[in-house]
Amino acid sequence: MSKLLTILFLGAATIAAPAIAGQRQTPEMKLQKVLDGRVAGKPVDCISLSSVGSSQIIEGKAIVYHAGGRLYVNEPRSGADQLDDDVILVTRTSGSQLCSIDTVNLIDSASRFPRGFVQLGKFVPYTRVKRAN
Repeated sequence: MSKLLTILFLGAATIAAPAIAGQRQTPEMKLQKVLDGRVAGKPVDCISLSSVGSSQIIEGKAIVYHAGGRLYVNEPRSGADQLDDDVILVTRTSGSQLCSIDTVNLIDSASRFPRGFVQLGKFVPYTRVKRAN
């Protein structure tokens, strides 16, 4: 009987372990992982689009713009709840900069239909912490 209980216990632990290990990360946890080893600078109103190589969506939270070795985090003033991995960001600007007064349209990646928009906030630059020698 004790062997049966041991086998049942081990079986339950084996099933529960992946569920615990696979717990869903919060948007804050995902953003912190992206920013690990970086420090925040003073927020800016605009960034140069020519310096941006790519962008990354933190679902329900922010857009991270990769500009060389620097990351700019934008937590939209509105619409952040619509951000997820299934949207395409469409940005229309009148100049060479992306600014906190701009909006970014969201297009569903599967259907290509509009899903809304976000109103950008300030851009917070993050740079890597320099290691002491």
